[in-house]
Amino acid sequence: MDKSLRSLYTRCTLCPRRCGVNRLAGELGFCRAPAQVKAARAALHFWEEPCLSGSAGSGTVFFSHCTLQCRFCQNREISTGGFGIPITEEQLCEIFLNLQAQGALNINLVTPTHYVPSILTALELARGRGLHLPVVYNSSGYESVETLRLLDGAVDIYLPDLKYFDDQLAQNFSHAPHYFQTAISAIQEMVSQVGLPKLEVDGRMRKGVIIRHLMLPGQLEDTKLLLRAVAERFGDRVMISLMNQYTPTKDCCSDPVLSKTVTAEEYREAVEFMEQLGLTQGFLQEGGAVGESFIPSFSLEGLERYCQK
Repeated sequence: MDKSLRSLYTRCTLCPRRCGVNRLAGELGFCRAPAQVKAARAALHFWEEPCLSGSAGSGTVFFSHCTLQCRFCQNREISTGGFGIPITEEQLCEIFLNLQAQGALNINLVTPTHYVPSILTALELARGRGLHLPVVYNSSGYESVETLRLLDGAVDIYLPDLKYFDDQLAQNFSHAPHYFQTAISAIQEMVSQVGLPKLEVDGRMRKGVIIRHLMLPGQLEDTKLLLRAVAERFGDRVMISLMNQYTPTKDCCSDPVLSKTVTAEEYREAVEFMEQLGLTQGFLQEGGAVGESFIPSFSLEGLERYCQK
């Protein structure tokens, strides 16, 4: 790894929390991630937006740990539990090339923020060995603009969440102060890097930004404020994926808000409002809460050869 990239682990400020810990010395910050990459799954994934998954699948790498602590997280096993195995930059390079060989439409980096220096190193190695797929940066949206600038030219498609407009909701549900302003500034940087959405004639995405918003039960007004802000700032320079798949986890059973699901009426009203704003580029979901049908099994698929024996 380049010395300048490696040094980013010595006083970590990769995410907006700017913990300043020396991960190379074993210190752990908010995300609890070590300096060496940990991952829990590397396989074709068919449940992303159609322009990313297609019929061939998105080549997803699910990284362990996360810079948020969402109380309703469906990937809690890896995000806060830290399940996964350590892999080197060389092994991550091999994983990217293996996914390409399997026919993946893209390389999809899921919760990658805290490993950006290692990911950049692995991508450079892989491109030198024939990697040619678009790279998707799939994140919570809680990003540092300075870190995103390191990715300029390395990422083709940004897939950020935009979870909340109201900062109190962000603090209550994700322990993320100043979430909206931080995320909207990050998305502005993403748009400036990759520009307008570009799709192939067969519908595959090559460039652009897709903003995901997962509606939460009882928070329709927050969704509307968020959508209005997106329309005012970005218009048709981004695509929107409006999601109604929120499903309460066992950790949310006693919460008066998070124990519920998004109603059909709430989702319908949000869709109508989005159309009124002129946000017509993007994706909607059919049905409601999905249980565990969209949650992959974190059984180290695609990583077996790297397990220590």
